[in-house]
Amino acid sequence: MCRNQKTKKSKLPLVNLIKHDSNRFFDPDNPQRDTSPFELPAYVQANLKHHLQPYQRQALLHLAWTLMQPNHNQYRQLLFNMATGSGKTDVMAAIILYLYADYGYQNFLFVANTNAVVAKTIDNLLNSAAEKYLYEPNITINGEHVEIRSVQQYPVHPEAGVIYLRLTTIQSLGNDLSNPRENGLTYESLSYQPLLILADEAHHFSAQTKSKAEQLNRSWENVLDRVRQSNPANRQLEFTATIDLLNESVYQKYRDKVVYQYDLSQFIKEGYAKRVYRLQANNDDSTKMLNAVLLSQYRKRLAHALGIQEFKPVILFKANKIAISKQTRDSFLTQIAALNVQDLGRFIRQQQLTSVSQALKSAYEYWLSQDLATAVVELKRDFQPLNTINVNDSPREGFLGDQNDLHNLNTLESPDNPFRAIFAVAKLSEGWDVLNLYDIVRIGEQPTTLNQTTSEAQLIGRGARYNPFRYQSKISYTRRFDNQKPDRQLLESLYYHTINEPTYLDNLKKSFDKMDLPVEDDSDFDVFATKVKPGFKQTKVYRKGQLYYNIVEDVPDESFTSLARYGIDTTTISEVNLVNSTQETDYNAGANHSDALTETRPVLNFKTDQALVKKAIARNHFFRFNQLTQHIPTLKTMREFCTGDQWLGGIRLFARVSRDAAPLNRTQQLHAVEQYLVYVQKQLVNNFQRQRGTNRFQAMPIAHLVHDYQKRVPRHDNKKFVSEWIQPYSMKDKPWYVYEEAIVDKLEKACIDLIGSFVERLKVNYTEIYLIRNDEQNSNFKLHDFGQHMTHYEGFMPDFILYLGAEQTIYQIYIEPKGSQLIEQDQWKEDLLTKIEPQNVKVIGECSQVRLYGVRFFIQGDTRNIEADLQHKNLLPKHNADYLG
Repeated sequence: MCRNQKTKKSKLPLVNLIKHDSNRFFDPDNPQRDTSPFELPAYVQANLKHHLQPYQRQALLHLAWTLMQPNHNQYRQLLFNMATGSGKTDVMAAIILYLYADYGYQNFLFVANTNAVVAKTIDNLLNSAAEKYLYEPNITINGEHVEIRSVQQYPVHPEAGVIYLRLTTIQSLGNDLSNPRENGLTYESLSYQPLLILADEAHHFSAQTKSKAEQLNRSWENVLDRVRQSNPANRQLEFTATIDLLNESVYQKYRDKVVYQYDLSQFIKEGYAKRVYRLQANNDDSTKMLNAVLLSQYRKRLAHALGIQEFKPVILFKANKIAISKQTRDSFLTQIAALNVQDLGRFIRQQQLTSVSQALKSAYEYWLSQDLATAVVELKRDFQPLNTINVNDSPREGFLGDQNDLHNLNTLESPDNPFRAIFAVAKLSEGWDVLNLYDIVRIGEQPTTLNQTTSEAQLIGRGARYNPFRYQSKISYTRRFDNQKPDRQLLESLYYHTINEPTYLDNLKKSFDKMDLPVEDDSDFDVFATKVKPGFKQTKVYRKGQLYYNIVEDVPDESFTSLARYGIDTTTISEVNLVNSTQETDYNAGANHSDALTETRPVLNFKTDQALVKKAIARNHFFRFNQLTQHIPTLKTMREFCTGDQWLGGIRLFARVSRDAAPLNRTQQLHAVEQYLVYVQKQLVNNFQRQRGTNRFQAMPIAHLVHDYQKRVPRHDNKKFVSEWIQPYSMKDKPWYVYEEAIVDKLEKACIDLIGSFVERLKVNYTEIYLIRNDEQNSNFKLHDFGQHMTHYEGFMPDFILYLGAEQTIYQIYIEPKGSQLIEQDQWKEDLLTKIEPQNVKVIGECSQVRLYGVRFFIQGDTRNIEADLQHKNLLPKHNADYLG
């Protein structure tokens, strides 16, 4: 990225102001706070189909900050600069609800540059039957049913409970306003009611700013300016991933208007998108196409082997001319139809000799181990003509102008959609929300300008959207295989197959930098492989030995019988803070509160003041019975929840108010109850867990856990600390380490060296001493927290297991190196490790012969002294004299 761009990104005054003010505004625990901490109203998430991700919530909080300022009219035009694929339409859907319910807006205008974007947004916001509709079927806010109604013009007298939404292209809007018709839209009609403008792909609306065009009346930018200015309460919220802040005119216009920025690099780094790899080679188009097909089908088979049955990876073949695109599809279909076992085997073996791509090498190795006759039949079936589609740009309508194409390409993830290959001449950078695109193949060897590579970079950014497939009965919206086997990482990676031409690659890199798109070269990796030592495989420990991990159990429904089960104490008074119109962090602070300027006053008893309680419950969608029973499976009726002593009926609610405040009126009492119910909702959601760890440990054969493996490691990045570099270290002269090499970082190597330093002392008490690396690629060997007070349920894999065999007893010690920067957030893991001792656990089947221990974290320099921990547990002789004759 160029230095100029970085400088300008750091000079966004509004973003910086909100960040500086965020602790005071958003953090309820900040003692320096001088205003009410703000949270999004519960109705926002309750009415959205998708769970808002933290960065999306942050975008909404930034907007809320501007609306709550005394000078809020200064923020009537704002821009959200959010990464491609980060769910900007979800944010818009939430904004519509928020501005309607809290600020009274009923008229909303969605504007985009192409019919494609408008069409897909109609499905997102209006078409409740569409697969990608973003709202719950019945929108309810504060007990009121709300309708979102599509309109061409806005009523003079709006109905209560109705949100009026017009979706249009900027071209159509400009034509309507420039050529008014009877009962049509005019600037005057837009002045009657407050209007919120949602401008998508807003970089298209800055042409006037860029060019300083003289005919301002004809510019789309000016149209939006006039609409916004038609009523002093109108607001304009713009959304784009590609605002050109390097353009001085654009930067000067938006420097004070960018309200939130979420870069593509941050989006990918935080795991919300696929990793992106550039796969470049001196291959002709037919070779690149067949390579992409083999990689795509390999990916599909890997997914199916993991039980991900509805995984369908899609390939996009991108040309730069319509004629070439059509010709490419014909050539592709001919190539697939002519495919036979001999040609396929020859192709794979030839490519294997020359390819430097780690992904393709894995695919070639896989296919050569398979029945190629079956593979040919499968490829011909999956990539038959009916499963390919050719679509092309229309300069007037933009991509996806054809409605049938629009449907096919916006439902690619659906199991009923057969398409595996798309042929197009297009940016495909707007109007296309596809999640299961995994390969983009650049067709043609023509020279490419910087403008063209920027278009390609935008396409790659859109293709990087994460595909939230279901794995082990769970859906994740972030990557989960980053530290697992390289083949699994293929399920979360996008590959761009391109040419190896210096000028083109230089321009492409500049475009990636301009977009802040992190793209890795698929050849810039080292693949380190190691094998289990043959000598270890001959031992009884390998052939018959076992390692132990604890059993998880389902939490029975009958466990969820009271609010106490969710961490809410109903035996003492509960308190909210009305001084700042928000709840206290500690709801049971009671008399311990020391603020001399305030006092505690009773609000109500939940059991006896049911009218107020029912009204508050009706205004929070979460407390619908069908929603509530998803978190309280034992609940029989809403009456039981409202009046039962173990539920809300046991709550005595108090409020902290200013000493000179008037007696609480019914509105304030209602507000206090609503605030407390938000707290109850959080506790119910956060503490409802369906599985938990137990203190019962079961065996896994060592032979199932310890086997040859490889690790794909990026070549040294100057941004990483040396301690984080992963390298192979020969362990062939250390018989106690079970692998020929240790593929570890510096911290892990230091831990191994420490254990090696006292192996001789261990030999005094043990005949079998082995250190086993529990690499995350190899197993699901996890430890789960157990006991009365659990705070984490997900489990983790300890990095090392020290296996010690004595004459009658087996000792197994779990060891976890930990960087100092992670100690605080992972403290629960250390707490779990130190909990594992023979008196606390039960080993299924062999409790008299197996002893399990966990030790404290190993950190750099071993300042926590893991050696002393082992000595304290009598697992290690203390001094040399203990083992020297």
